[in-house]
Amino acid sequence: MSEELDRQIETVLDKIRPFMQREGGDISYVGEKDGTVYVEMNGACAGCLYADADISAGVEIILMEEVPGVVRVLSSDKAPIDVLEKYRAKKEKALQSKKESEAV
Repeated sequence: MSEELDRQIETVLDKIRPFMQREGGDISYVGEKDGTVYVEMNGACAGCLYADADISAGVEIILMEEVPGVVRVLSSDKAPIDVLEKYRAKKEKALQSKKESEAV
């Protein structure tokens, strides 16, 4: 997973995010492997009946158009274990950093 590809994906998701937030939802970038991007739907979008349709009909099309190398987008529940482990490690590191900064 390249940092440049991650940055490009995050930049595009930042463009999409306000539209999701208007409806009480959000989207998180979980990771990428072999051209497949994995995302997690949050807030009102989590568990929504239309979440998979929103991913394939909206998020996937935009990411494929704007980020070279993206071939599809799937929800995080379909992510391989190694992608999920990297995501969890990143989240734990961010949480630890937040705790340390609050303790100071």
